[in-house]
Amino acid sequence: MRIGKRIRELRKEKKMTLEELSTKSGVALATLSRMENGRMAGTMDSHERICKALNTSLAELYRKVEDESKTVEAVTRTERIEHFSRGGAVKYELLVPKASDKKLRPLIISLSGGGETQEEQDRPGKEKFLYLLAGALEVSIGKKLFSLKCGDSLYFDASLPHTFKNRTKKAAEALCVISP
Repeated sequence: MRIGKRIRELRKEKKMTLEELSTKSGVALATLSRMENGRMAGTMDSHERICKALNTSLAELYRKVEDESKTVEAVTRTERIEHFSRGGAVKYELLVPKASDKKLRPLIISLSGGGETQEEQDRPGKEKFLYLLAGALEVSIGKKLFSLKCGDSLYFDASLPHTFKNRTKKAAEALCVISP
């Protein structure tokens, strides 16, 4: 629930008009209208004055707003978005919509037999987790080489240069989770 919708809900529970809330809170009528219609969120000061006028607490005002801001997003296999493909040998599929807005960026990396990723080196502070779902991969991280089989995983600092190589003829698929 958005803050404006919550203000409207509380105002109507108190059987108060928008004009009455404006007079009692000292928040301009136009501002209250914009807030209730979702065109602005208001300030902490305006929220405090509105709460005082509605005889409620900030905690009560924000309670439902917080509860509904917690997101749950389901993506079916057919809804996955192919993010990048490199000559058909490597395919990246995002597992969540609007991945750039997330704290974690999960994706599936598929490498056909003989496929390999380009060398990547992310900015400091970024981390990656890799879990091999199928096949086998050779992973080069910095100066170290790791041979992964189905069920193996790696967690590493993504600021180190890294590549994934499928040295077999069989396709490999890995779940990769990246911290932004």
